[in-house]
Amino acid sequence: MRVVLADDTWLIREGLARLLTAGGHQVVGRAARAEEIAPLVAASVPDIAILDIKMPPSHTDEGLQVAAALRAGHPELPILLLSQYVEPAYATALLTLVDDRRCGYLLKDSVLDAGHLDDALHRLRCGQVVLDPAVVRLLLDAPRRPDPLARLTRREREILALMAEGRSDRGIADLLYVSLNTVGTHIQHILAKLDLTGAVADNRRVLAVLRYLGG
Repeated sequence: MRVVLADDTWLIREGLARLLTAGGHQVVGRAARAEEIAPLVAASVPDIAILDIKMPPSHTDEGLQVAAALRAGHPELPILLLSQYVEPAYATALLTLVDDRRCGYLLKDSVLDAGHLDDALHRLRCGQVVLDPAVVRLLLDAPRRPDPLARLTRREREILALMAEGRSDRGIADLLYVSLNTVGTHIQHILAKLDLTGAVADNRRVLAVLRYLGG
């Protein structure tokens, strides 16, 4: 894939560039500041953009804001946001701002694994959502207000967590060693318990994940 890569830390930026190149990808643009990203994307027409969330000048959420702007101008561009620490609020904001498709949120430690990074890129290009398992685990363990999530069984919560990572039905079935029909049945139960059965078909999974992340 053709990749635009943005991170203000030279060591991380160049390390990821070498990792991507070794994996057969082509880094067509590098940026150290948020304002450099949009012109690079316009000039190089990449297959995917990988952005650090915290970039100059304020080192808060510049990458997230750039992601929203890129999605507005390039609706089909997959976007992967990177963070040094587990910050679930950014994962929720990402799904909301960039139209909850072809987007991902991973920890930088995770993408140092070439196989994990390559898998994430291909899943994003296929239109999936990718969330770091560490973020999903933190959300799963966090105390929650009484809400429809409390109705879910342990297995249903496990499947919803995998959905939040962006796994397909087939991917969930393979991970849990169950049939595709079993996964489908669990998902239908999840949607019913979250009162999402009347939602538009294409949006129900996304709404379930957002309910989970915001629960």
